[in-house]
Amino acid sequence: MDLRLGVTEKVKIAAKAVGHKVVQYRLSTGHTKVLETKCGKVKGMERKTVYDGEHYFSFEGIPYGQPPVGELRFRAPQPAQPWDGVKDCTHTRAQPLQKNAISSVVEGSEDCLYINVYAKRLESSSPLPVMVWIYGGGFQIGGATRDIYGPDYFMKHDVVLVTFNYRVGALGFLSLKDPELQVPGNAGLKDQVLALRWVRDHIASFNGDANNITLMGESAGGASAHMLMHTEQARGLFHRAIVQSGSALCEWSTQPDRGAVQRLAKRLGYKGEDGNEKQLLQFLRGASGHQLAQYCNAIVSQEEHRQYEIIAFGPVVEPYASDDCVVPRPYIELLASAWGNEIPLIIGGTSFEGLFSYQSTLEDKEHMLKAFEAIIPRPVRDAIDANELAEQLRRLKLAYFDDADRASMELFECLRILSIKNFWHGIHRTLLARGAYAPATPTYLYRFDMDSPHYNHYRNLKCGRHVRGVCHGDDISYMFYTLLSNKLDKASAEYRTIERLVGMWTSFAATGNPNCSLIEPIQWEPVRPGGSELCLNISEELEFKPLPESKEFVVWDSFYTRETLY
Repeated sequence: MDLRLGVTEKVKIAAKAVGHKVVQYRLSTGHTKVLETKCGKVKGMERKTVYDGEHYFSFEGIPYGQPPVGELRFRAPQPAQPWDGVKDCTHTRAQPLQKNAISSVVEGSEDCLYINVYAKRLESSSPLPVMVWIYGGGFQIGGATRDIYGPDYFMKHDVVLVTFNYRVGALGFLSLKDPELQVPGNAGLKDQVLALRWVRDHIASFNGDANNITLMGESAGGASAHMLMHTEQARGLFHRAIVQSGSALCEWSTQPDRGAVQRLAKRLGYKGEDGNEKQLLQFLRGASGHQLAQYCNAIVSQEEHRQYEIIAFGPVVEPYASDDCVVPRPYIELLASAWGNEIPLIIGGTSFEGLFSYQSTLEDKEHMLKAFEAIIPRPVRDAIDANELAEQLRRLKLAYFDDADRASMELFECLRILSIKNFWHGIHRTLLARGAYAPATPTYLYRFDMDSPHYNHYRNLKCGRHVRGVCHGDDISYMFYTLLSNKLDKASAEYRTIERLVGMWTSFAATGNPNCSLIEPIQWEPVRPGGSELCLNISEELEFKPLPESKEFVVWDSFYTRETLY
């Protein structure tokens, strides 16, 4: 949900603001390579990794869907058409159309359904494991660019890495109830399904193993990966999953109907009937993409922000069944029968996820530090009366402060609670569901706790260099080479963490087991159903231990009934 960090220009602006010097080490051999795919020929480039100059092959900007414009705006994507000749795939294409959260400039393009493939080698005795990455950004921003998701660390290993764009904001998640309009919502998730189908059908051309695909993502990307484990549209399209700092059970991952479509249309000057969806769609199809991106999140009110409802357009339970429906019912109803219960899973988060809310809490601290009621999950509040809510607030205050009359919180007390509310309790509920419905399938739990003063880039951008702790999104810098990255001393704890993290992820992709020589003598064991939530704590040193946040889950579990917990 990294709403304040977008792609290339966002990072450049933010880096300048905090005095970070952007240094790039983009190495190319100058050699190109042409491959034949089922859609046509593609020309890629041979590149070198930033540290050791190891060669790999890069094919960027391959179309996997038709441009989602005109009649296809807001609708499910259609597969790309074959082409003649050789398509130049030596550079990435524009990110999805979106508003830069720092500069407020609208950037990107509606013509955004492109995929990138990075292969360690194009010939080997057997095809390579495939790892498919879904970016975060709260379903509002983001893009598959090498400037944020540089493949260098993965390209030290024998894998194929795939990144791709999917639509965000209103263009990706606008939902209408009328079946005749064919806009039930979740177009962005349907983009993800189409991208996975493309990988299944084409990855062999890049020496990838279509029978060994690991889907991974962070924040909204992690929630997306978990969502796709529950939709029949994605059955069999991947064989393992890595879910980072998100879950389909996180409160923010599925949006209730708050009249966002009507509010957006009115903001753009709509004068027609509120309930006439055909008129609304006609009006919004006539609006410029620039306008839709500009005002998409401007319709979120201060009161909604104070309720932690910060996403105007995101995944929804679709209002009717269709051939391409991806979310037919609430996820709590899909857990028991999910096809994803059959595949191994790594899931976890950072040790101080709540630093994500540092800026927004500070900006409204007179209200937010007293807003205990908003901490109770909205679905829970909507299902209980005033007396039950008062009892839940009493339990919350006793659990955290040993004081049922506590009137306000300190800033970091609030942020610690938000770590659980927004991220860790959803992860915990996922573990409970896996224990109940997938007891024989491995589920590995991790906690990313690498608190570097200079390499935790997202925390430094969000909070400034005076704040410590491992923020939501800080793990990205240890997986991908970005515009904010610099070459590290190989003896440093930061470089060692990169080696370990990517080593475990690629080992999991290859074998279904994250244990590898880089973490010996540590043995990372799956969570045992009904047992303690044991995690691999990834810090300067590795430790397999009980999850420190587990003790907080008791009070959060008490807010739910057994039927609504998992």
